[in-house]
Amino acid sequence: KGRYQFNKLNGVILGVMALILILVNTNIYQKEQVLKNGKLVLLELAPVDPRSLMQGDYMRLRFSIERNLLDKNKTADSKPTSQGLFIVNLNEHSVGTFSGILNEKTLKDNQIKMQFRVRDNRIQLATHAFFFEEGTAKLYQAAQYGEFRVAENGELLLNNLRDKDYKVIGYNRPQN
Repeated sequence: KGRYQFNKLNGVILGVMALILILVNTNIYQKEQVLKNGKLVLLELAPVDPRSLMQGDYMRLRFSIERNLLDKNKTADSKPTSQGLFIVNLNEHSVGTFSGILNEKTLKDNQIKMQFRVRDNRIQLATHAFFFEEGTAKLYQAAQYGEFRVAENGELLLNNLRDKDYKVIGYNRPQN
């Protein structure tokens, strides 16, 4: 007999590990496709809390559109939802402004749908944190917009921050 013996339990463990790897890599591939092919949308930043020194180098983000979205979700004809889709109008610079909650109407050429979630009575878009390299915090003080890439289904990913002239400041460096 060999030192290692293959039995049903080992087969199940290997199968589960392979399935997990497939699922994780599929998720990564899908997110890469959103970043590569997603529609560009800039959302104006709202005043933010000072960055947390306890959490490393990152900027806490809020977006101006969140207040309109939360208010509209609360006053919707039906019961407020914990998640859904909203519509933004895009200007010539791809800056999005709130248009309304999606209600199965056809979107105009200058509109796009985006996902939202409500957690603890706050709107949660893709993320509320922007990670950056240590020692580069001053660069990001000029941030005016969060740049998102949005998939056809409304899934959105924060890609980078931009200044008042729409120039890229830096790319998000997630810590996960």
